[in-house]
Amino acid sequence: MLNEALLSINQATTREQWSLPEAVGGYARQGVHGIAVWHDKLREIGLAEGARLLREHDMTVTGYCIGGLVTATDHAALSAALDENRRAIEEAAVIGAQCIVFVAGGLVDGSKDLVGARARCLDALDVLLPEAKAVGVTIALEPLHPMMCANRAVLTTLGEANDWCDQLGAGGELGIAVDVYHLWWDPNLAHEIGRAGPRIVAFHINDWLEDTRDLRLDRGMMGDGVIDIPGIRAMVEATGYAGHREVEIFSSRDWWQRDPDEVVRIIKERYQTAV
Repeated sequence: MLNEALLSINQATTREQWSLPEAVGGYARQGVHGIAVWHDKLREIGLAEGARLLREHDMTVTGYCIGGLVTATDHAALSAALDENRRAIEEAAVIGAQCIVFVAGGLVDGSKDLVGARARCLDALDVLLPEAKAVGVTIALEPLHPMMCANRAVLTTLGEANDWCDQLGAGGELGIAVDVYHLWWDPNLAHEIGRAGPRIVAFHINDWLEDTRDLRLDRGMMGDGVIDIPGIRAMVEATGYAGHREVEIFSSRDWWQRDPDEVVRIIKERYQTAV
């Protein structure tokens, strides 16, 4: 039996059904006290109220979503993106998030300059990391599936995330989020998980459906797809990772259409049978 105290649910999993107060209450009602919070849901009720709510329900905030999206070429747009990241870092500190999940950003419209986009992202991280360190926040690089490179994240492999960590030379203010949905296919996964080691600060679980119809919004519940989740979990935990297993399911055609209490109940079942 897996320890249910290490089960967390990313708010994205019930984002279409529940507000932050509803999600916190709904998860806690079924004994789940880990949550990853999304900034739009937090800002709906205000930072102070959100922090109070999370404390009162004894919630561990396993992640704050999202930081990043810093590949703009326009100076004003990049400056605005950096300011948005600064705001997110401050919010993450107030709610006690274990990390802020950092999604790099895609190519600028009309651009084919992948090298430049990656360089701008690294430059932005160089600016943001000291600010995160000052308030005790860890930025967790999340590489996304390569098919999302153009519009979502130019950071696409765990190997590249490890390289960026090496290049930036940061300490505990920089880590890596391992999401099975984005990394399961990588033939170098075992090696790169071992290389990441203590840099792994978040572990996201879900499944890749064989007939997936949308790269971002058609994730499966654990056990419904093709990912060897127990195998990847074993790799991650062999590095010494002992943190939460965070369920993150974007699912516009299935799980977002269901009763959220049913979704949480099934998550708890699959946590024991498919993770």
